[in-house]
Amino acid sequence: MDGFVIAGLVVIVVCAVLAVHLRDLLRAAIALAVLSVALAAIFFRLGAPYAGAFELSVCAGLITVLFIAAISSVAPRRE
Repeated sequence: MDGFVIAGLVVIVVCAVLAVHLRDLLRAAIALAVLSVALAAIFFRLGAPYAGAFELSVCAGLITVLFIAAISSVAPRRE
């Protein structure tokens, strides 16, 4: 494995831990989106463009927008 894939895996592990342990749901959703973008980059690098495009469009795009919309409509903003 090359250095790009290893660095991507490190980013994935760090973002996964952040997504689970963050108390702020909005930041956890953003960490999950960054995890999905890193996974899509790894898919593209390993020669799976369809899996990368699906991961990028559905997981990093659609699911993140749904999470943020649900969090914004349900949880009151703490200022």
